[in-house]
Amino acid sequence: MKAVFFHQGGATDVLQYDNTASPGDCKDDQVLVRIKAIGINPIDCKIRAAPERFPVTFPVIPGCDGAGIVEKTGVKVDNFKPGDEVYFSQPGFNNRQGTYAEYALADASLLALKPQSLTFEQAAAAPLVFITAWEALYDRARIARDQVVLIHAGAGGVGHAAIQLAKLADAKVITTVSSEEKAKFVKNLGADCIVNYGTQDIVTEVLRWTGGKGVDIALDTVGPAVLQSCFRCVKPYGDVVTILQATAETDWSEARKRNVRFSHELMLSPVLLELEEAKRHQAGILRQCAALFDSQQLNVTIARSFPLAEAAAAQRYLEQHHPLGKLVMVT
Repeated sequence: MKAVFFHQGGATDVLQYDNTASPGDCKDDQVLVRIKAIGINPIDCKIRAAPERFPVTFPVIPGCDGAGIVEKTGVKVDNFKPGDEVYFSQPGFNNRQGTYAEYALADASLLALKPQSLTFEQAAAAPLVFITAWEALYDRARIARDQVVLIHAGAGGVGHAAIQLAKLADAKVITTVSSEEKAKFVKNLGADCIVNYGTQDIVTEVLRWTGGKGVDIALDTVGPAVLQSCFRCVKPYGDVVTILQATAETDWSEARKRNVRFSHELMLSPVLLELEEAKRHQAGILRQCAALFDSQQLNVTIARSFPLAEAAAAQRYLEQHHPLGKLVMVT
């Protein structure tokens, strides 16, 4: 089969596109998927740049998100059959390989039927970001009606998913962007207050818009400096959730003073730690999202599509341009 792989970490030029061995037979609880489209995520670039940080097997086929057609199923799989159209997110950890390929073996517990209203490209763009946003807002922060939520980088992959999920929960959304184009994009998603972090001070604008109270929930999708600012944006006894990682320099004094509940969100944990119940939970999220896509209550935005052979160019584009929504590849 054709696949994208690398033998050592580094810049995008380590990515090779060539023939490689097919995945092999399904284990009892696996499904062989003929990949039609692949979602591109920042974690793909992180694994390529520093594979020693992750439990990968060389040569590494990167990629978490995929959408395609079931070819074969393991003997214990009774909820999928050949011909089913599915979508899923599975990092290539613990002797697995990723989705930058024509075929992939996936744990059946992670799969869901593809939303009927979405193309394969749209479906492949959705899993990681919608699972991340769902777990961050619904599972970690326990979002409730009429709460005010600050979502950083609202025009990005996780951000544009989080805005939609927050609005479905009848919350009010403040979001940050870097351009007028992105401001228009998030407004169309339903954002109530839009802050251009290049020209406005985020903390000042959040406190102004909330009458000095702060937000109920702050979602950091950017990193340490933004996480630090979240502690001044959230009200006492509020929630801060980050999808990244605090550093040794993070000052927790404001969070402690405000009695903030702090949560990490890492949607890779079910595969990283082999947590079967958590895998099934993520598949359940995808099933719920599929129903919301098909009822036109959610949508996923594709900024650009690349052929699989141009994976290196696709990753460079993601790293350099931070596009609206998601990038995808097609096989």
